[in-house]
Amino acid sequence: MRTTQQRDAHWWRHAVVYQIYIRSFADGDGDGTGDIAGIRSRLPYLADLGVDAVWINPWYRSPLIDGGYDVADYREIDPRYGTTAEAEAFIAEAGGLGISVLIDLVPNHTSSEHVWFQEALASAPGSPARARYHFVQGRGPDGIEAPSDWLSRFGGPAWTRVADGEWYLHLFDTSQPDLNWSNAEVLAEFEDIIRFWLDRGAAGMRVDVAHALAKDMTYPDVGPDGQDESHALTTVHPFWDRDEVHDIIRSWRAILDEYGDRMMVAEAWIKPDRRPLYLSPDEYHQAFEFDLLRAPWDAARFSTIIQASIADARAVGSVPTWVLSNHDVMRHPTRYALPPTVDLDTWSLIGSHDLLDEEVGARRARAAALLTLALPGSMYLYQGEELGLPEVWDLPEHVLDDPVWPNSGKTRKGRDGCRVPIPWESGGPSLGFGAGPSWLPQPERFAALAVAAQDDDPASMLNLYRAALVIRSARLVADDEIEMLDLGDSVIAFRRGNDVRCVVNMGPESVPLPDGDVLLSSSPVTGGQLPGDTSVWLA
Repeated sequence: MRTTQQRDAHWWRHAVVYQIYIRSFADGDGDGTGDIAGIRSRLPYLADLGVDAVWINPWYRSPLIDGGYDVADYREIDPRYGTTAEAEAFIAEAGGLGISVLIDLVPNHTSSEHVWFQEALASAPGSPARARYHFVQGRGPDGIEAPSDWLSRFGGPAWTRVADGEWYLHLFDTSQPDLNWSNAEVLAEFEDIIRFWLDRGAAGMRVDVAHALAKDMTYPDVGPDGQDESHALTTVHPFWDRDEVHDIIRSWRAILDEYGDRMMVAEAWIKPDRRPLYLSPDEYHQAFEFDLLRAPWDAARFSTIIQASIADARAVGSVPTWVLSNHDVMRHPTRYALPPTVDLDTWSLIGSHDLLDEEVGARRARAAALLTLALPGSMYLYQGEELGLPEVWDLPEHVLDDPVWPNSGKTRKGRDGCRVPIPWESGGPSLGFGAGPSWLPQPERFAALAVAAQDDDPASMLNLYRAALVIRSARLVADDEIEMLDLGDSVIAFRRGNDVRCVVNMGPESVPLPDGDVLLSSSPVTGGQLPGDTSVWLA
């Protein structure tokens, strides 16, 4: 177990950060929803796992229409989760175990229940209250048409009309009005929010939708092909990845630098060659590497992404930030269990479920764990990843909570399948998550994957992660050196600075195992062969 330690200014460069989706981690008061009391009770588990930090998804007061990303008060903990005093105590207790705490900053939009938006609705067009958001007149006779053709990421138009005829912008749900980041009051408010949490011990922040804050205030149409992030790759886009966002970032970085050992990481779904712009020395410390998360299980594709990501980060003095799953995407054991041609957004609803090969997915997930944990840089683990939890793709429609489901016209189930509460025990009403049923139902297959079921099994996914983090801490974080090795088309292999080699066979057939002492393998290796879908660390 970790003990209290001094955090150096560059701790984030090699950190393993554990993402906690607070509603689904641990329920301390028995109401079916995870909370701060539950997280505090599981701190020994996190310390034993060996993580360096945790990132908490939004825990602020919220109507929870979008899982907490609709924030009504950025300085107050939602009563369902606890109190601000409990949050401070948790941050202190985690720090005592050598675990830093990152908060989730949601700056693109507020909840429609936020006092600012309520004031805007009660104010006249052109008022200072409305200037904090994007309120504009519509087009056509009497302004009855939306100001532009922009679409919400959750489905439907990105504009909603209010009673007096003006329209407000919401790139996500109607309950999430976008803030106007050209407004000085918005800038000042978030600078104060950042200081509020840093003063309470937070080690930094993960910034939500970091690439969308700046908007073209003329609100031009983008056409049917220009709605999502993928179309901001070759042209200036009116609301994705605009250059003006960097002035905002620099103002935040100046605040963090005052505190010395704090950091921020960007959720920015952007073109890879734009990522270094967010990582200059006076902007973000890190930006998530999402290309690996989106890549099919293919050695050539993985190798290209790994080498490019390392080179791009190194060019601006940063390090890559690897991630395989999070609260917004299908869990990777299930992604890897499906053919690469499957549309992951619709498969759970209308796809052929016979395509799923869970055994293959589990093997690949184990191999991917050792691959990413051996790379230079930091690693973000999504809760339950260390248990090998698959996507709960078969949740019944009546329990779905994600606004993607109704906003898409019930054509996409949304993200609830990766947010099902963690199984801690193999029995009970919520498998140890709490004293009663959980807010989303857990499938029966979770019982065999519970912490208690894996704890004493040396071959379990949980103990693979525990062993990997021990070795990683001892042998793989002293430097950022990496040398790629050519061991065949289906193999990714590289040597780290202290001569530890990682070899990953991503093909279906066995390949010769290189010489060396086996430190750890994702599946058994015998007879001088490395089986398909298997990783090994060699001394």
